[in-house]
Amino acid sequence: MGGSEPDFDVAIVGGGPAGAGLGAYLAKAGARCVILERELFPRPHVGESLVPSSTRVFNEIDFLGKMERAKFPRKYGAVWTATGSSQIFRHTWDGLAVRSHADIRFAERAQPGVDRPYTYHVDRGEFDLLLLQHAHALGAAVYEGVKVDSVDFSPRDRAEVRFSMGRRELGVSAKIVVDASGRRTLLGNQMGWKVRDPVFDQYALHTWFEGFDRRAAAENAQQLDYIYIHFLPITNSWVWQIPITETVTSVGVVTQKKHFAKVRRTREEFYWECLASRPELLDALKKSEQLRPLTEEGDYSYAMTQICGDRLVLIGDAARFVDPIFSTGVSIALNAARLSSHDILRALEAGTFTRDAFRDYETVIRRGTKNWYELISCYYRLNVLFTAFILDPRYRLDMLKLLQGDVYDEETPPVLEKMKEIVGQVERNPRHVWHQNLGDLTSNAFKPAF
Repeated sequence: MGGSEPDFDVAIVGGGPAGAGLGAYLAKAGARCVILERELFPRPHVGESLVPSSTRVFNEIDFLGKMERAKFPRKYGAVWTATGSSQIFRHTWDGLAVRSHADIRFAERAQPGVDRPYTYHVDRGEFDLLLLQHAHALGAAVYEGVKVDSVDFSPRDRAEVRFSMGRRELGVSAKIVVDASGRRTLLGNQMGWKVRDPVFDQYALHTWFEGFDRRAAAENAQQLDYIYIHFLPITNSWVWQIPITETVTSVGVVTQKKHFAKVRRTREEFYWECLASRPELLDALKKSEQLRPLTEEGDYSYAMTQICGDRLVLIGDAARFVDPIFSTGVSIALNAARLSSHDILRALEAGTFTRDAFRDYETVIRRGTKNWYELISCYYRLNVLFTAFILDPRYRLDMLKLLQGDVYDEETPPVLEKMKEIVGQVERNPRHVWHQNLGDLTSNAFKPAF
């Protein structure tokens, strides 16, 4: 470590989609970069469904052909389902009608930079490995099994990254360090920037099933490979259904912390009790084979008071994590890689590495994650009432734009303002037919003072 010139232009902590994506952008542009990943790929990971804005990134880093050759299931749209005969399914208010089954197709809206009407569902073990290998093929150095412990930013002309390999303490130096360590949030924690979300305290239990009959909740055969979001009678709880292969399906239950059992055995019981509230799903799952033990993800929503500093950039989950209801994780990670690469390459060219050098990235990524967050906040407040905005032609394409992942160009999309307006009207009127169906999470998105 040390010397007249840093070992690398950029050191990236973490080799998931954010880190590998950024490594691909930087290596393709000729920057000297290294990716330090503590795991040995492939490894299982949650977040198995993408949104179409990811395709824009795949095109830019010449990765799309590898995605096609991997034959991941194509995702043409999304479906939301609910059960029950409540009057809300028959009620129209302000022209908004709610139904127990709503769907949307990505092909309904042309998307700049995206040349196909679908995205993908992925086995994250396979997908993440492919993307990391792609970054390496473009010229990024990749070290796996390397656990970064800390970064020293005190030297005037470099940052020193300290890591361990087994019992050996080693390090590299770089002009810029990028934290792509995911929910480990290595440098966000080191810098004291991490802030827990006081509103969302969601937990998830998930596993894979072989032979699950996807027709159980589908209205037609064209929707069998869509992502399904199944509303549950339990407040602010839902089930995801994601195709992994032709015969393997990922099924996860997401709920609030207060519903989440402390004892592992009762967590399994809770998972199956949630599914029992949707009998058509339970029957189909009981006829299939569970391939993996249940995996849990907990207490995962947080923000950072800042996401850039001198010689430091945070991207992907290391910068912000919001609820996964709209498959946002990988998309935000890849777009953070795309957006941050512009500022990083300019900084390298100018030789300027202060926080201001990364201001454009910070501004745009904050705007996009804010819009995701406000959409999710409205979604949880509305619950099944959310489908009214999917079904209404006045709002459908604006909703689709958000669901495609195009959330970065508008300060506040008009459809979000309309959703918040209607939620407010229903909240203020206890006699409104929708009032009793509102979720109990706040409709005001978490806006920390930064």
